[in-house]
Formats: sequence, C-alpha cells, structure tokens
Amino acid sequence: MLLIPTSLKSKIALAIPRLTDSSSSKIIVATALFIILFGNFRFAKNILAVFPFNINNLYFLITLAVLFACGTIIAASLFCFKFSTKPVLIGILLLSSTTAYFMDTYNVIIDDVMIDNIMRTDQAEVGNLISFRQILYIVLLGILPSIAVWKTKIHYLAFRKELFARLKLWMVCITLILISLFSSANSYASFIREHKLLRFYANPTYIFYSLGLYGKNQIVREAFLDFEEIAVDAAIPVSTGRRKLVILVAGETVRSDHLSLNGYQRETTPYLAKEKIVNFPDFWSCGTSTAVSLPCMFSIYDRDNFNAAKAQTTENVLDVLQRLGVNVIWMDNNSDSKGVATRVTFENYKTHALNAICNPECRDIGMLGHLDDYIDKHLEGDIFIVLHQMGNHGPAYFRRYPDEFEKFIPACKTNLLQNCSNEEIVNSYDNAILYTDFFLSNTIEFLKEHNDKFETTMLYISDHGESLGEYNLYLHGLPYILAPASQKHVPMIMWMGKCINSIEPACASLRNSPSNNYSQDSIFHTILGLMDVSTTAYNASLDILDHHAD
Repeated sequence: MLLIPTSLKSKIALAIPRLTDSSSSKIIVATALFIILFGNFRFAKNILAVFPFNINNLYFLITLAVLFACGTIIAASLFCFKFSTKPVLIGILLLSSTTAYFMDTYNVIIDDVMIDNIMRTDQAEVGNLISFRQILYIVLLGILPSIAVWKTKIHYLAFRKELFARLKLWMVCITLILISLFSSANSYASFIREHKLLRFYANPTYIFYSLGLYGKNQIVREAFLDFEEIAVDAAIPVSTGRRKLVILVAGETVRSDHLSLNGYQRETTPYLAKEKIVNFPDFWSCGTSTAVSLPCMFSIYDRDNFNAAKAQTTENVLDVLQRLGVNVIWMDNNSDSKGVATRVTFENYKTHALNAICNPECRDIGMLGHLDDYIDKHLEGDIFIVLHQMGNHGPAYFRRYPDEFEKFIPACKTNLLQNCSNEEIVNSYDNAILYTDFFLSNTIEFLKEHNDKFETTMLYISDHGESLGEYNLYLHGLPYILAPASQKHVPMIMWMGKCINSIEPACASLRNSPSNNYSQDSIFHTILGLMDVSTTAYNASLDILDHHAD
C-alpha cells in the first residue's frame, strides 16, 4: 500500500475543493459551452455549408457563436435556482445528448411535432432506435458531464447577491447579443429570412422552444377546449341491398415514387399490378409524421386548419360512422392510433396474443387472421375496418419484412443508416414495400371472398413519406414547409369489388382519371361518401368518388 504523508493528504484535500468549487453562474456557463462545443456538430456542419469558413464569413461566424452561447446561457439560467441548478443542468445535458445523436445521425429536427411523436412512441419502437452509437453519445455527452456537475460543489451567495450575480450575467449576455446582431445586421437578415431551417438545429435552445410549445398545446388541449361533436345531423338511408364492407389500410412511411405503379424503375408492386385497382400517383400527406398525418386524414379539418389539440378534442369520421350504427374496428400493428381510435373498438396486433405471424416481429399479414371472426359476429350494419400497418417504419427497414422478401440486395441490416451505403438503404426500404404489396394483395383477395355478400372496398393511404439520404436527410418529420417531396408525396390506392369488371360508368370514370392532385384532406369526405352518409359536414368537392362520378 502506498503511504502518503499526513501533510500531503491535507494539501490534496484542500486542493480538490478548489478544483471543483464553482459559483452557480460559472457552472451554468460551463455546461452551456460544453453543449455548444460538443453537442452541435450537425448545427455547425449545416451553418458552414451555407456560410463557409473564410475571411468574408469569419466575423459573422464568430458573432453567431457568441449569440448562440449567450442565448443558451440565458435560457438555461432561467430555470436554475439554488436547489434546482444541478437537476436542471443534468436534465439539459441528458436531453441535449439524445438530441445531438438524432440530429447527427439522421439529420432530423426535434420540434414540437417530433416531441409529440416521441411521447407516443412505444417500447418496441424505442428498441428499434437504440444502438451502440446512441449509448456512446448519451454516456460521453450526457452521463459523464452530468456526473461532473453533480460532484461540483456550488457556492451559493445570499439571495440578493445571487440575484445580482444572475442579473449581471444576463446583462453581459444581452449586451453581447446586441453587439453581435447590430454589427452583422446584413448577414443576420439573410440568415433569418433565407435560412430558417438552420436555426432548428440549435441544440439545446430549439429543443427548449419546442418543449415549451408542446407543453402549451397540452395545456390548451386539456384545459380550454371542450370536446366537440361533428356531423350531428348525419344519417345513412335504409338500404335493401348488400351491406358495405370497407377496409382502410393506413400505411406507414411509404413514399409514392418508390412504387413501380408510379413509374419507379424497380418492380416493387408486382401483386398490385395484377389487380384492377385505381392508383392515385399525385397524392399528398397532411403532415410529415404519423402523429400529425394519421389523425389529420380522419379529421374534418384540412391541413391548413388542423392541429393536435383540435384532433384530440373533436370527433373524427370513425366516431360519426359508429354513431350511425356502422361496425367500426381499428386493428393496429403499429404503435397506436394516435388518438383516432380512442372511442371505437381497438385491437393490438403487435403481440402473439392476437397475431399468429410473429417471427419475431409481428407481421402486418397477421391482422387478416381475425377478420372473418369479426364479420361473422356482426350480422347487421355496415362494417368499416382500419388496418394500421407497421409498413416501412424506419430506420430498421430490414425488420419490416420476412427473409423471403429480400429481393433487392445487399440490404442495410442496421438501424444506423449512416453505416450503410445509399444502395443498401434503398434496397432494404424497397424490400419492405414488396411486403406491403403482398399484404395489400392478400387484403384484396380477402374482400373478393366476401364480394357476393357485401359491397366491398379497399383504400390504402400511407401516412407520410421518407427521406433516404437525399440532401443528407433521413427518416421524416421535418416541418411541412421545409420538408422535401419525398416526405409528403404518398401513395393512395383504391380497389372496389363492384368495379372488378368495370361495368359501371362511375368505375370507368374513376379508373380513367386518377391523375388529379389530391391530398389526405379528401379522406374524411371520401369515407362519408363511400358509406352513403348524408350530412352538412360532407363536402362533395373533396370526395374523390363524387368528383370522378361527375
């Protein structure tokens, strides 16, 4: 054992507190600078792509760094009081480390919509995202600096002196911000007007803003908005003909331009190509994430007037159908219905309890196994079934299909897309579309078996698209105004049993005119029209079938 003289021990003991002692202002500044330096690789990379590091941009880049640092210090210090300082700073470090991982890895933006997606993410989806790289980010940028913050001994001053010190910190930061802005006014005018996207990558300041916006929306939703019924005058005329059996397949993360039906050079939809379907090649989503698009497509609100608070506090088209006596069920092989199926029958097919086809991931095709039982139990009234797919949910596209559907090789076999070539990413993504093609074909075959007893229809609409590396973007969820077409241009396919032989004029019209521009704004009204619902809430101009029938 090494023997240390008592005098030396005393000197070491005196030295350690000096090394770890700090005022609250200093620890706030140190934490903010650490995050800025090590948690903003994507922000810096995007900034330098627009404002290259040269003599002309040097001063602007310096002032931008100063402005960013001061803004972060002010934002963090607003929540740091005597006993909250360490917990708040540790929370910021852990949050910023996770944010840095997703931005650096997938070039995504963490806004209030993305936060809503995260809050609705289930355990299985989390498992698909976890990787060694993510753990490394959290440990190096989150846990280790958090330990350092926790072990730091903070010397708090008396209340007045502490308040004065904090005000002095704010005054210094505000002064530097004003100097930075006014000394490079022209550059900042361009930065603010033309490069709005860049600000969204600022970590952690933009996540602060997004959390605040998300919190405000939750408060408004819970406290100020009453639940609203819609289409209260709705009615379905008594029919002596066949009952309706409609299956709406809510797809996941499929972009329109990767379907061979829409001119894609690869054969990704060989099964659907054999069916007498109506394909809509020019169809657009309401949002760029499931949490927005899925509620929006069933909502009475169009994209311009839709928001999450309204969706959660307003009936949707499924509520209207159920109130009119239609048998409505939501079968889900994804995370959940994002609030759409809150008031209708819901079944979870992500476990072996209901889904007989899990190997180990439960497959979309397993949702078809219980359809006959459901139909046999409902001998009266029309039937409306929603099948919510796992589809092409990323980034682990290779898990979305069985091995026998791996036609395009080599396929990316990891959720770390940056470790795969673009060819491998596209291959795994296209293989997943092949499986969706197979699933949709089986859904149509199921409906054909019931065509003698029911008036059958299948609708397939993907919730949103996906970026596969174009412009160095991956996944989805960018703000709609900034998102590329790949995240918004989605497939829409219709199959109608009565149109198998193309006898009815309406069927011929529908099949011959699918090229018009449509969006998910049409789904609410198309469903009402399809189910013969009469209501003042129905807008014939947004009903795809009514439009073509004319």
